[in-house]
Parts: sequence; C-alpha cells; structure tokens
Amino acid sequence: MSDDAHRARLVEARLRLRARLEAAKAARPPTDAGVALGTGAPNRHGKPALPVGQTATKTWPVLDLGVHPEVSLDAYRLVVDGACTTPFALDFAQLRALPEVEEESDFHCVTTWSRFDVRFRGVRMLDVLALAGPTEDATHVMFHGYDGYSTNVSLLDATSPDVLLAYAEAGRPLPREHGGPVRVVTPRLYAWKGAKWVNRIELMVGDRPGFWEARGYSNSADPWRDDRYG
Repeated sequence: MSDDAHRARLVEARLRLRARLEAAKAARPPTDAGVALGTGAPNRHGKPALPVGQTATKTWPVLDLGVHPEVSLDAYRLVVDGACTTPFALDFAQLRALPEVEEESDFHCVTTWSRFDVRFRGVRMLDVLALAGPTEDATHVMFHGYDGYSTNVSLLDATSPDVLLAYAEAGRPLPREHGGPVRVVTPRLYAWKGAKWVNRIELMVGDRPGFWEARGYSNSADPWRDDRYG
C-alpha cells in the first residue's frame, strides 16, 4: 500500500470511529463530565489547573511495580487485538510511521503530585484504535505493559485526542524508567491509567479491572473529581 493510500485509509478509519463515538458521547457522557474540583486558572480542558488534593512539582518521580524492562527498539512490538475487526502488530519503525504529533500536557499522579507542561511526542491513540476497527460492542480497552502491568480505560477516554502512545519527552527519547521506549499518556486521567512499556492494547466488550483497579483503585480515575479509589 502506498503512503497516500495508507494515509487515506487512516483518515477514513479515524472519521468512522469519531462518528461512532460522538453518538456514544451523546448517549453516555465520558468519565470527565461533572463538577471539576481544584485550584488555579482553567487548563486546556477548562478544568482547574491543579486538581483537588494535588501539589505541583517540577521533578518527575518514578513510580512503577519495581520492574524496569529493557526493551530495545529492534525488539519492541505493540499488539492491538481483542474486540476489533482488524487486529495487528507494529514494530517501533511502523509505529513511528504513523502521523506524529507533539502535545504539551499535564501529568497527574494519584500519589498527589502534578507536573505541568510536559512535552510528549508520539502518535494518537485514536489513530491506532481507528486502524484496529473496534467492533460495535467494544466499550473499553486494557493497556498491557512488558512488566506485566495492566490498566483499563473506557473507549471514550482512550480516544480523547490528547491520549498518546509517547516515545519522546522534551525532545529526547522517553527514558526507560518513565516507560521507554513507548508508554501511554492519559492527561485527563490519573497517570496510572497510562501504562509504561506498553506492548498490547486489548479492545474489550465490557469492563474488566487492571492491576491497580483490582486492588481498589478507581475505574474512571478523574483527577478533578478526586476519583482515586473505587
């Protein structure tokens, strides 16, 4: 398939998925709906800049399961499967061949710190999921990491335009301790929803708890509702 044909296919798939999700949003508001709690001038999404219970920091603490997989770019693979019409796998070069974007977003950790204006580069989750073609009954995704981690997100939240498969931060390759070579970034949700070292995106019919959700953390994880625990 030529580059032009590939781009046309992606645009068509993206528009098709967006149209479906617009109908879903009208029927069932996404998890970031409702009263926003916090302080500071409105952020990019019209919410208070600092969510309730959070403290701003300029550092980037490292939190994970204690395992830092060492995955070379040559060995990296991302599988997209489950409730979709076109499951596929990408190596790192194929992932990089998708339309690249750079997004400046905020990063909110459930352990009460927030880091503002983080400059991530990667590809939109919307594009990857559009290529997979979620089935009509697909409602959620599960992100899986090379370290065995998993976390569940609604399809509506996963396809927010600022959710990225990020491979660079501040113009440099994403460090291993922060999930490099590729991690999920979910700016409108607590950061535990953005799996580090992501190697599988599983589309699901219905919801299922991931690692922390099975241990009492929230399914929806909205920082502006102090939505930390289920």
